[in-house]
Amino acid sequence: QVQVVESGGGLAQPGDSLRLSCVLSGATLDSHSIGWFRQAPGKEREGVSCISSSDGRTVYEDSMKGRVIISRDNAKNTVYLQMNNLKPEDTAVYRCAASSDTYLPPVICGRPSYYDYWGPGTQVTVSA
Repeated sequence: QVQVVESGGGLAQPGDSLRLSCVLSGATLDSHSIGWFRQAPGKEREGVSCISSSDGRTVYEDSMKGRVIISRDNAKNTVYLQMNNLKPEDTAVYRCAASSDTYLPPVICGRPSYYDYWGPGTQVTVSA
């Protein structure tokens, strides 16, 4: 059974950095692409970034472009989301999701319907 679990969230101050982790089990990063999404209270879920399993190609959505870096460690079956210069508006539940599509082009990276397995999420709160 394929599962993804996030960790690394918490309370941060404006300007801080956090690194989120997404561990994939029941499959490997060679066969599943990973995307990161977030949802703030009262707002719709939005894509943050994704990384394709085929070649590690990355896509960054406008939501946090320039302040996040997505990476993967195939040996650990883990995808990371490094978030820098955090702002209060980054407060949200961050979820990772796995897709059986080996390539996620920009046009579908941020579309939840293309992902098959979702983690429960990790809360990120940015406040002074």
